[in-house]
Amino acid sequence: MQKITSRSNEKVKLLRSVRDGREPGLVFIEGQRLVEEALKAGVRVRLAAISSDTVDREDERLLSVLTSGIADEIIEIPRSLFDQIGDTASPQGIILIGEKPPQGPSQILQALNGGKFDIPVIVYLHRINNPANLGAVIRTAEAAGAVGVVTSSGSADAFSPKALRGSMGSAFRLPVWEKAEFADIERFCKDNALKIVATTPAGAKDHREIGWNGPILLAFGPEADGLPDEMLESADERVAIKMRPPVESLNLAISCGIILFEARRTRDGY
Repeated sequence: MQKITSRSNEKVKLLRSVRDGREPGLVFIEGQRLVEEALKAGVRVRLAAISSDTVDREDERLLSVLTSGIADEIIEIPRSLFDQIGDTASPQGIILIGEKPPQGPSQILQALNGGKFDIPVIVYLHRINNPANLGAVIRTAEAAGAVGVVTSSGSADAFSPKALRGSMGSAFRLPVWEKAEFADIERFCKDNALKIVATTPAGAKDHREIGWNGPILLAFGPEADGLPDEMLESADERVAIKMRPPVESLNLAISCGIILFEARRTRDGY
């Protein structure tokens, strides 16, 4: 294990670069819980960074990384420098740089055709720029047994540190297709016989009136603006969660959870 003390070291620079989203193929995985989830999911680890105080106190859970052989390289960093690299207020002493899981339409289609779901629903998120919210939706989609999640161009990075914390590891397991263009989504739905169900408060059915036998692309827009007109016009059905006035909208992850678990309830017949 190499000990590094300089801020200008190339490996320290790599850690910061991945943290800030400047290395598209790599992900910044921080903290015990996310590290464990990444390892369970088989994420390829390029670099493991351990704080010196973690090494000194021989934390068994974290130091198991040193003996597991999962990392291509392991470095030890003083706590003062480690705290400057971490993305959380109180870094837990371990950071992994991993390879981003394969993603795209082929992964979504493989899950759909392989029956790796409880409900035949793919969640589509249009211009969702809050990474924590995005991560929470990915976690909700996995919990409900959905096929996968698609994000539009202009959305937050599903594998940024904040989004990964929001998903609590679900992004390592659930198929994700990022930065999809609307034309590609339409083509994907047409080629694979997916019905498009768009969420909107205006002129929509109650979400409990929809048949969820699928396959379905369930589309959500940002709370402030909703889905664009072109997507609403191309939708096969429009749905809304009926709410008591004067409330007009719910948090995205909550809305997604309500609809997905209703879909699961009707599929399970209870």
